[in-house]
Amino acid sequence: MADAKKLARIHRVRTLQLNLTRADEMRAQEKHASETMLAGRIQALADAVAPAAATTFGGASLGAQAHFRERLHQSAAAAQARVSMAEQFAAQAAEATRSAKRDQSAVEKLLERARREALVREVRALEETPPTGRQGIRHDPC
Repeated sequence: MADAKKLARIHRVRTLQLNLTRADEMRAQEKHASETMLAGRIQALADAVAPAAATTFGGASLGAQAHFRERLHQSAAAAQARVSMAEQFAAQAAEATRSAKRDQSAVEKLLERARREALVREVRALEETPPTGRQGIRHDPC
């Protein structure tokens, strides 16, 4: 009986851990999606500021555009680094979720085994109990 209570408590803890790791995984996936969208927007902006031959306004303007383009490319590189980090975190979170699910499944199997063993013990106890009621009073067939 104490083992069943202990297993039930462990199962509750493992279920809570599984739910927490699933939430962490969802947050990691959302962060990855957000970083990917941000990197895409930065890259699109960097592509949009490419130099055009028809729009020359002078040396200062070209220098400012070149500086702005360089800053955008640096931001794009940083965004790509954040995307790769977010991918790593998402992969780690997915592995943690799989591990937590394995732990919970193992506890569920132990609970099921304990339940079956308890049923077997009850059946054996019923089989071993002496019959009750009117024993020894048998009438021969007439």
